[in-house]
Order: sequence, then structure tokens, then C-alpha cells
Amino acid sequence: MNMATDLNTTAASPARFSMIPWILLVIAAAALSRLLPHPWNMTPIGAMALFGGAYLGDRKLALIVTLAALWLSDLLLNNLIYQAYFNGFAWTYPDAFWTYAAFALVVLLGHAVLRQRKSALRIAGCSLAASSLFFVLSNFGVWASGQLGYPHTEAGLLACYIAGLPFFGNNLVGDLLYSALLFGGFALARKHWGQPLRTAA
Repeated sequence: MNMATDLNTTAASPARFSMIPWILLVIAAAALSRLLPHPWNMTPIGAMALFGGAYLGDRKLALIVTLAALWLSDLLLNNLIYQAYFNGFAWTYPDAFWTYAAFALVVLLGHAVLRQRKSALRIAGCSLAASSLFFVLSNFGVWASGQLGYPHTEAGLLACYIAGLPFFGNNLVGDLLYSALLFGGFALARKHWGQPLRTAA
């Protein structure tokens, strides 16, 4: 059985619902792993967004669950690890809209491309697209917010993107590695326990 067949969803049945807690557990674990030491931007968040879009069959549910997990992990990060950068309790941060918009698009990408067919090539392609979406939108948000002092000119925007290139490399590697871990690990777990692995409705 090739990876494409192994990762694909199959016909609907009542057994599909038993997978929802495991899908939610994977998403929660991926979000909380951001609290562990890691290189800048090398986190499982992009892979988590793809995974949520691919396996939580309802698009609204996928968006709500994934973005809620991201927000809760942001709360922990910003108030436990990065509290020195905020005055008081931090519910959000200046360019959060663009970051969350990027991950919402990644969820929708996973839902559109990976929900029915989860081949290795599709997952890798979506992972690269996810990294690119995050790079473009998050750096635009940094520039638009003015928090790092980039002038609101074309030259300032270009300088912001150039400064973000080293982080983009980490993002690419992290998204590819964690996508392989989440999607591949979930498929292997299904094979090990013999549980039908289906997209949750």
C-alpha cells in the first residue's frame, strides 16, 4: 500500500467519530509544543493548521479549533515566556491579525487540497505553500503595524521582507518536518491500532 492510499480518507461510517478526540489531541499537542525551546519560526503551527483543515471535515470547525489552539498557545507564550515585551497581561499583539489571517488561509488550504486525498506530494506542496503564505502575510503585518520602525514605503516593505528571509528558511524546514510528523505519525498510528482513519465531519 503506497502512502497516498494509506493517508487517504475512505467512505463514511460511525467509526469516524471516534477519531475526533485524537485529532483534537494532535492539534493541542502541536500548539503546546511551541512552549519548548526551538529555533525561531521552526514550530509545528503551520503543519497543525494543515492537519486541522485536512482532518476536521467541517470547515468552520477546523478554523475555530485551529485558531483557538493558536490563540491559547499565544497567551501562554506571551505571558509566561515573552512577558518582558508586554505591559501587563497580553491578550494579543500588534500584528496578530495578519498572522491569524495567514493560518486561517492555511487551514482552508488543507481543507481544500488534503481533505479527500493526502498523498506525500500534496502534503509537501501544501507545506511549502503554508510557509510562503505565513512569510508574505506576517511580514506585511510587521511592516503595516510599524512596530519595528520600517517606513511605510515600498523600500520599507522590501526591507522588512529581506530581514525576514532567515526566519523563512526555518519556517520552511519546520513546516516540512512537522507535516511529515503529524500526517505520517497519524497514518502510522491508524495502521498500528487498526482503526479506520477518516476525515471528521
